[in-house]
Amino acid sequence: MKRVLQIIALIVAIALLGVTANHLMTPSEGDQAATQTTKKAVTTKKVTPTHINWRKSSENKPYPKWQQLKNPWIHVSVKQQRVFIMDGKHTVYTMYASTGVDDSTPKGTFHIQAEHGKFFYNAESKEGAKDWVSFKDHGIYLFHSVPTDQYGKFNVKEADMLGRTAHSHGCVRLAVPDARWFYNNVTYGTKVVID
Repeated sequence: MKRVLQIIALIVAIALLGVTANHLMTPSEGDQAATQTTKKAVTTKKVTPTHINWRKSSENKPYPKWQQLKNPWIHVSVKQQRVFIMDGKHTVYTMYASTGVDDSTPKGTFHIQAEHGKFFYNAESKEGAKDWVSFKDHGIYLFHSVPTDQYGKFNVKEADMLGRTAHSHGCVRLAVPDARWFYNNVTYGTKVVID
């Protein structure tokens, strides 16, 4: 019985609060408040994490099964520093990325090329990377892991910029497991759109 009385008291209190709120606000004020609340909800921006763990996959879900995608392609957003694995119009996986500093990543439509490898090192730039796949100029513009030194040791300072700022020489850098998945799954001829 005590529980029933508590529930009734709660219902009455809620009803009284509703009456009080209605008396405090005219209908136009209520509409304005609702509009402001709606605007706030719509303009909420997705915040980029201050630190991205480039040693882990970008999402906490399994990678898509490439062979099961009906119309797979790759979308790279330079503005967002993201790589979207697409199936038609649907994003099936999002990866953190770092594109080229000073807008050096070429924009347009490209296709995955035959050139790929497990590791490279460029003595001129003093950077290497793992799990690379070419998308332009046959081995010049690549998707690859965050950068390494000549011995394959990751450059932590550069890697920590992943997903936050463009800092490559024109390639698209990915987290270590994302680059490995990309290397092992994305097939020759796959469309790549960079904007």
